[in-house]
Amino acid sequence: MEKKQMKFVVFSLGCRVNQYEGQSLIKELESRGFEATDKLEKADYYIINTCSVTSEADRKSRQTVARVLKLNPSAKIAICGCSSQNDAKPYKNKPNVTIIGGTSKKMSIIDSIMSDIVQGDFVSEPPKKYEDDLYCELTKTRGYIKVQDGCDNFCSYCIIPYLRGRSRSRSLCSIVNEANEMAKRTREIVVTGINVSDYGSDIGLTLFDLVHALSAVPARKRFGSLECTVVDEKLLNEMKNGDWCDSVHLSMQSGSDTVLRRMNRKYTSEFFIEKCDLIKRYFPDAGITTDVIVGFPGETDEEFEETVRVCRRAGFAWLHVFPYSSRKGTVAAKMKQVDAAVAEERAARLRAVSDELKTEFLTRQLGKIKEVYVEEEIDGMGAGFASDYVRVYCDAAPGTLTKQKITSLFRDGVKGEEIK
Repeated sequence: MEKKQMKFVVFSLGCRVNQYEGQSLIKELESRGFEATDKLEKADYYIINTCSVTSEADRKSRQTVARVLKLNPSAKIAICGCSSQNDAKPYKNKPNVTIIGGTSKKMSIIDSIMSDIVQGDFVSEPPKKYEDDLYCELTKTRGYIKVQDGCDNFCSYCIIPYLRGRSRSRSLCSIVNEANEMAKRTREIVVTGINVSDYGSDIGLTLFDLVHALSAVPARKRFGSLECTVVDEKLLNEMKNGDWCDSVHLSMQSGSDTVLRRMNRKYTSEFFIEKCDLIKRYFPDAGITTDVIVGFPGETDEEFEETVRVCRRAGFAWLHVFPYSSRKGTVAAKMKQVDAAVAEERAARLRAVSDELKTEFLTRQLGKIKEVYVEEEIDGMGAGFASDYVRVYCDAAPGTLTKQKITSLFRDGVKGEEIK
């Protein structure tokens, strides 16, 4: 009787880098002849790729183990990622957890599973050089390329540099080769990393070198996130001429200069706004989004109001708003904390501002013609994203690149009419 094929679930929580690494594990499992998916469904073996950017992310990571055991009480489980790197103890002695890894050497988890290791703890210090053993397959329609790992910024609130290690860049040749292969099967590539803006600092290159090298790849490109400190005319000119999207996620975190100093963010609010204005000079229709932390230790009402004013001045397309989450071992955890209820109230207020900004931004798109990459079908309509990351609903099939005239606001985006 033929032996039943083992089925794997690789479930990744958190950032795009984690998603990329999870998809790389799926690709490797499939290359070895196994069935593998990223959907949390019944399987024989689960690899849970955890997140620890906030205490809530840690909680969800631990909670996923319980969800898995409900799906299959006899399944085996391997843990990896930032949460187990931060603290492996909550995962030890858990029912069915056989392997615990951290943020590095994730591919070795598969080798350990194949070796029938009954119980293994493989959490180690992050490496000094980039690990070039993870390569990602496409998602539904978009390709993601990881170009860098780790971070040297050491923002006072952030635990990630301690879990992911110092900044490490992937070789330019490896990146370009993967991008060219990906471009044969997709029309859009997203460049991602823990701190992409720091690309090349450890190998004698700069972010401009990366942008220049990828500009020749025959697909439209976009960054997952950038720091305002790397934005200059040379970079933007290369992006404009190299088929880079005019959506830019520029991490701000606060609009108050005094809060930015406590955060160890190395710029002022005025500097940040100048960079937003510079982006709009090169990309007049740019969709600039940002992250904002509210309720940071010591944040006063006036400091919060400064953030609100800066968000309006910068003219963001929309905001990603987070109440501050204290992480043990960071500098900010030792500062005087803001009451959680105050932080939540400020988050609600700023999210309302974000809704206003998004409506204003979408309204400005009416009548404009945009190139839309249709990714899926929703309720009989094609749905995809323009280069400024506006979601466009239209009459076009998934997988097509189409020109659409924006006619009205619709759901979470706009409606388009095809330009023949």
